[in-house]
Amino acid sequence: MKRDLISIVDVEKDLIALLELSQSLKNRSMAGQISESLKGQSLAMIFEKPSTRTRVSFEVAMTELGGHALYLSTADLQLGRGETIADTARVLSRYVDGIVYRAFKHQDMLELARHSTVPVINALDDLEHPCQILADLLTVKEKKGEMKGLKLAYVGDGNNVCNSLLLGCALLGMNMTVGCPEDYSPDERILETAKRIAAQYGGGVEIVEDPMLAVKGADVVYTDVWVSMGAEKERRRREKAFRDYQVNSQLVSAAKDDCIVMHCLPAHRGKEITDDVFDGPHSVVLDEAENRLHAQKAVLVHLLGGT
Repeated sequence: MKRDLISIVDVEKDLIALLELSQSLKNRSMAGQISESLKGQSLAMIFEKPSTRTRVSFEVAMTELGGHALYLSTADLQLGRGETIADTARVLSRYVDGIVYRAFKHQDMLELARHSTVPVINALDDLEHPCQILADLLTVKEKKGEMKGLKLAYVGDGNNVCNSLLLGCALLGMNMTVGCPEDYSPDERILETAKRIAAQYGGGVEIVEDPMLAVKGADVVYTDVWVSMGAEKERRRREKAFRDYQVNSQLVSAAKDDCIVMHCLPAHRGKEITDDVFDGPHSVVLDEAENRLHAQKAVLVHLLGGT
C-alpha cells in the first residue's frame, strides 16, 4: 500500500523515526559515505510555484541517493493546457516511483494523491508545508536535544508553515504560541486538530495578539514572510497589519537567553526580521535551510522504500 506525505500528521507514528533517519543520513553524508538506496528510481517534481530550497534539496537528495529527479513546471506539462490532475497522476504513476507536488491549492494536492498509485509528497500548498517542518524539527532537535516541553513562539502570518508547525509541535509534545493579528490566525480546522493532538501528547497550543507575550520565555522564535506567494496584491495591507510583529532584538530579548531564531526563507530583511537577528548569535536559519536536504532524503527513503 502506497504512503503519501500530504500533511505532517500523515507521519504521526513515524515522526521520531524520520527525524532520527534524517540525522543518520546527515551524519553519513558529512562522513563522506555514499548511499545509493534509491538507485534506479525516478521522482517527478511538479512545481506550480517557484522555489529555491525545496527544488534544490529534492533534486540533490535524489542524486545523492542514486536516483533521478525530473523537474516539471506546468509549462512543461499538458496539465498547463487543460489535462486533468487525475489523468496527470495516472500517467506519471506509470513512469516514476514518486511524485513531489508544489501546488497553489490543497484540493489539487488531494486530487493528485487520490489518483496516483505512487507516493505523493506535498512540497507546499496553501494549507500545509510538511517538508519544511520536518527540517525545522530536525534543527530544533539538533540544537535543543529533548523536544518535549519546549516552547516555540511563531510570530507573524498564520500561514501554511504555521499550520504545519502547529501540528508538528503538537505531535512531539512541544508548546507552541502563535503571535498574530486577529485577521491572520491559523486555519481553524488545523488549530482544533493541533489542540486535540497536543492534549494527547502533553503539549499546548495558544494564539495571542501580543507578539511580546507570544515570545516570552520561548526556546525557539520562528517567523516567516508577511506576504506569501499568491498574496502579492495584499502587500500594503499585510505590511501595515504586521508592522508590530517584526522579529528584532527587542522581541528576541523576551525569549530565553539561549533561544534559537528560525526562518523558513526566503527572508525579507528589514520586514519580518532584522539583519542583526538574522545574522546574530541566536540565528540557526542557515542550519535550518541545510536540513531541508537531509529531511528530504529521509522522506524519500521512507516513502520510496530505500534502506
